[in-house]
Amino acid sequence: MKLTFSPASPYARKVRVVAIELGLIDQIEFVPATVSPGTPNEAYSRDVSPLRKLPALILDDGTTIVDSYVIAEYLDERAGGGKLIPASGAEKWRVKTEHAITQGMLEAMLLCRYEKLLRPEEKRWDVWLNDQWDRAWQGFALFEHRTDTLARPLDIAQIGLVCALGYADFRFPDCGWRKAFPKVAAFHERMMQRPSIKETVPPPA
Repeated sequence: MKLTFSPASPYARKVRVVAIELGLIDQIEFVPATVSPGTPNEAYSRDVSPLRKLPALILDDGTTIVDSYVIAEYLDERAGGGKLIPASGAEKWRVKTEHAITQGMLEAMLLCRYEKLLRPEEKRWDVWLNDQWDRAWQGFALFEHRTDTLARPLDIAQIGLVCALGYADFRFPDCGWRKAFPKVAAFHERMMQRPSIKETVPPPA
């Protein structure tokens, strides 16, 4: 299998964490790819994904799986199923919903990043930017009150949350989430003891 990735991508980091936790990391070849907005990559669009997003998992038969959650679900099933994503019942839907929230938080922060990095200052829309940031912030607030989520055995929602926190540290280091959400901060510190989390921290910007 091959995984297109960037060390800075929180979505690719999620898949790398999943692969390590499931014992599948040695079966994956990592292929660096550039898909930044405004940077043409016709080969990636044609051969991997027309959406030009990371990561994408290319199977040995040439099949391509896209979206970090879908890739994680594929790897979980390949490892026997029910490892990081509950197989059925109410817990399955709770974990998938919480993961979707972390995914939305990441998307909101990524939009904030692009708004500040790529859009000319005179064309920035502060109301929109602040609204996107508030979506991520309210997500952190939600998990601050879900102590059961923070304390249960490792699953894909927790991995998604730690990747969102890591992205906040990477791109918004002065946002102050640790002071605002001490329970989430304690959760992050515990997660950082896991080799899968520590080894996939984005490099310095």
